Amino acid sequence: MKIESIEIFRVALPMKETFRCACGDEDAVGTVLIKMTSSDGLYGWGESSPGQYPGYCHEWDDGQFLVTRDFLAPRLLGCDIREGEELQDRLSVYKGNNFAKGALDLAWWDLYAKSRGEPLWKALGGEKDTVVVGTGSGVLKSIDTLLERTGKAVEDGYKRMKLKYMPGWELDMLSAVRKAFPDITLHIDCNSAYTLDDLPMFKQLDEYNLAMIEQPLMNDDLIDHAELQSQISTGICLDESITSAAKARKAVKIGACKWFNIKIGRVGGLTNALAIHNIAQEAGIPCWVGGMLESGVGVAHNTAFATLPNIRYPSDIPTSERHFHENLADPEPVLSGPSQMTAQPGPGIGAEPVPERLEKMTIEQAVLKA
Repeated sequence: MKIESIEIFRVALPMKETFRCACGDEDAVGTVLIKMTSSDGLYGWGESSPGQYPGYCHEWDDGQFLVTRDFLAPRLLGCDIREGEELQDRLSVYKGNNFAKGALDLAWWDLYAKSRGEPLWKALGGEKDTVVVGTGSGVLKSIDTLLERTGKAVEDGYKRMKLKYMPGWELDMLSAVRKAFPDITLHIDCNSAYTLDDLPMFKQLDEYNLAMIEQPLMNDDLIDHAELQSQISTGICLDESITSAAKARKAVKIGACKWFNIKIGRVGGLTNALAIHNIAQEAGIPCWVGGMLESGVGVAHNTAFATLPNIRYPSDIPTSERHFHENLADPEPVLSGPSQMTAQPGPGIGAEPVPERLEKMTIEQAVLKA
């Protein structure tokens, strides 16, 4: 498919309430959307949302917009790209910037699936169109509020609960939730807030029957995670540390974890996410799909990816009303059953921004043509 034009939109998605974790606080999601059009008039949408400041990683939405406009997108214009690996190869001249590369890669995959006339989940090799999803909570003002929300999640039929975990919101919080809900599938997400000096606390966590401890140590670390995993029985899940297939192979080799959380934007797109999924599957490491509070465009991509065979834990694919007063895309993400979402029938991701909403939420945009 020859790439004729690329449109870039930097967007702010206002949230219902401040989302707080060890990375920082956000009142609006900073995200970048890509519309990629081929010479035959088909187009695809991609999205990745690193946030409005470099807290989760070194990228942020403003920087992503600029590097995409000035460096990455021009590398693709006028090119006949037939495989995701070709796109990644053209972008590899520039180091890092995975979220920026990821949005372009996602737009290409939507375009590719449309050119084949099939849903993205089928083009990726998914097993079935329904996926299991979970829910979770950021750091809240009180444990009572958290218990109330957890109870509501259980009533709604969610099959697992994820709790953000950070200094000041730790064992007392977790003890209260586990006491009130002894049977719920539960895990915590530390967002790199700790070091090996906190080993005594991590050993205590073995008492809480957690499904996993997500990203407890430094965001780019593998070695200390391997050391921690050797000393606790609860499985470690790596998130921020898995940024490439090469990092995934190394994590497997040294026993750094028992789970992978694959966030498509973080790893540079679906092409790389597929490679990581396959490495993990071969090694017997189960995966699940993480989210970055994307709009319905990103959610549609995440849902399609979650249909793959080695996604074996409820994924972070939220419904629209959980975080936003109004979602950017149509159709809006909704549950299709208890703790379940269904990939759009397509072709492609089967969703795209509503023009009026996109215009209202866009901060800046650029149009590049071959």
